Amino acid sequence: MNKTGVLLIQLGTPDSPEKKDVRPYLTEFLNDPRVIDFSWLKRSILVNCIIVPFRTKNSSKIYKELWEIGKGVSPLITYTENLRKKLALKLADQADVYVAMRYKNPSIPSVLAEMKKKNYEKIVVLPLFPQYASASNGSAIEKVMDEVKKWWVIPNIEFISQFWENEGYLNSLTENAKALNPAEYDHILFSYHGLPQSQVDKVNLNGKCENCVCESQVNADNKFCYKATSFATSRRIAENLGLTTDQYTVCFQSRLNDKWIKPYSDEVVANLAREGKKKLLVFSPAFVADCLETLVEIGVEYQEIMDENGGGQVTLVPSCNDSDTFVDGLYDLLKPTILP
Repeated sequence: MNKTGVLLIQLGTPDSPEKKDVRPYLTEFLNDPRVIDFSWLKRSILVNCIIVPFRTKNSSKIYKELWEIGKGVSPLITYTENLRKKLALKLADQADVYVAMRYKNPSIPSVLAEMKKKNYEKIVVLPLFPQYASASNGSAIEKVMDEVKKWWVIPNIEFISQFWENEGYLNSLTENAKALNPAEYDHILFSYHGLPQSQVDKVNLNGKCENCVCESQVNADNKFCYKATSFATSRRIAENLGLTTDQYTVCFQSRLNDKWIKPYSDEVVANLAREGKKKLLVFSPAFVADCLETLVEIGVEYQEIMDENGGGQVTLVPSCNDSDTFVDGLYDLLKPTILP
């Protein structure tokens, strides 16, 4: 019997694309104080009285598009389970591997309850978000701590807060891009999920992010800054592909208002189309499994923006998904944390 359990955590997905399942998913997700960091009352009114009631119908429609792409299931679930199986095979004699979703199913409490029964000497928790953000990695880690603190016996627990420098992760995206021949494209985008500017400001020890060097370097002060590690990830992949700085743009998608990290991906796509760029290649490195934000937002919606502003082609670089290169990278990341 293995002494170590590994818990992989993904963001999550509704149980189905129907409104009855999308509504509770959005409610749980958006009421997380690490996602919308307002006071309880302000967040409750905004989410429960405005966002969820008015957003559920459109979100359900978009999730139905995703389910069609995934042939009746969320691709996030498929890819993450395939990843778990492959990693479990590589760690077969060293650790057991589990998957939980931060929101909805399989839930973190239910999976931890299953792991508790195994009485592991050590649990390693790996949120599958390469660049640290309080709204993703921080939220997942906090949820685990909230559950484990209730246990009478708490085993050794190790958290891996981020892994953007992992070679398997970087090489997987590089390989996926090379298969699409990047030299044939007019411009390349690295599009990351957006965050409110206020959230990255809270991370930087030297004050507001705009007063730091987050776009050009990662250092001891900003090593957990999502913006800094996003730019650093892009530089590493660009180096792997031999790109010069004028050949690519780092941008951020899925904003809710005009106070999120800039530049905004949709505006960048529109501007490039107006400039006459006809072929755009788009990475979405914040997601290790293709999902709504990659397959629909970039693959479908950004293509529509391109069409509206002169025409052309938007091509999505597939996420790491369940590639063997990514599996090898996670194995290398996890192996030092596992008890002999």
